[in-house]
Amino acid sequence: MLLSSLTFVLLFGYALLWTVIAQSVMKQAEQEDVVLPCQHRFGHLQSKNLDIEWLLQDSEPNQKVVIAYSSGAVYQNLSAKLRGRISFAADYLLGNASIKISSLHSTDSGLYTCKVKNEGIYDLKTAINLVVLVKPSKPKCWTEGQSLQGNDIKLQCNSENGTQPILYRWIHVLDTEGQQAKFHPGFHIDLQTPEILLLRNLSYAKAGQYECKASNEAGEKSCFVNVAIKHVRDPGIIAGTVIGVIGLLLIFLIVWFTLYRGKKHKYEEEEMPNEIREDAEAPKAKLINAQSSVGTASTGSGSSSVKSAKNGTPCPQQPRTGEDKTPVAYTPAEEAKVDQSVPNQAHMKRMGAVPVMIPAQTRAFQTV
Repeated sequence: MLLSSLTFVLLFGYALLWTVIAQSVMKQAEQEDVVLPCQHRFGHLQSKNLDIEWLLQDSEPNQKVVIAYSSGAVYQNLSAKLRGRISFAADYLLGNASIKISSLHSTDSGLYTCKVKNEGIYDLKTAINLVVLVKPSKPKCWTEGQSLQGNDIKLQCNSENGTQPILYRWIHVLDTEGQQAKFHPGFHIDLQTPEILLLRNLSYAKAGQYECKASNEAGEKSCFVNVAIKHVRDPGIIAGTVIGVIGLLLIFLIVWFTLYRGKKHKYEEEEMPNEIREDAEAPKAKLINAQSSVGTASTGSGSSSVKSAKNGTPCPQQPRTGEDKTPVAYTPAEEAKVDQSVPNQAHMKRMGAVPVMIPAQTRAFQTV
């Protein structure tokens, strides 16, 4: 009875010890190399019957051999995902069957077991739980809220990839003058969401450049965000400015319209007299009746006599009868003298006279 109880305790302890040993963990960052140790006790014996196997149990339910030594040959390309990256790290024939995995991938994580046998005798070794750590991806930084003086804004940081947990830390790197800055009492970080930095009652002391560091056991990456204070503009000032601009524009339009109307009116006054044709020739009138012709002829004769008298040349008078309808006739010499004594149109224009159109009713009674 005592012997059976002692045997049970020993077996339980061995099982407990094996479980604890099997749960040993080794962590290594991605893209780095790792050596998984395995020391065995058959190094002093002949190696012709020595067998070594490394087994991997990953996300798949069954174990698979990733590297082995048997019958004097090494088999190291047994796993497709580890091909070319796994090898024995030491002299396995002398008792060191450790292996080396180069350039770790995140899929290399799993439970690795070293099993050594010589002539039917096993030397079971510790199972190693390899955890491949992935560094945080470069985080993204951004702001939420308007950066107006007196406002509250949030600075946020997020790294999408990497082995959890990822820790975040905010640093006020530079102030607005490019100098080393310090955290202000208005800064607030919630321990539940360390990736968010709350800036309350924003002021120029809190402006500048901020750095967010995302880190885990494998390493860290950073991003930067700049906080610039924007001035708050008074709506009254903006409205006054707009009204002033509109008023100036209206005044300009009124002045321009007034000047334009005055110039146009002056232009119309100057151009109106020019609408009369200066070179238009008055139509020659014919006698309406005999009585008018006689009176007109007499008048013309009188005028001719006066003009001839002034030139010192007597003009012969032709006897007139009431029935004579022929106008007074002049010799060519007399007509030339009369034409020279009367100013023509060109002379009148040089003297400053303005040509005036004579109505047709008036010209009808003038003689030719």
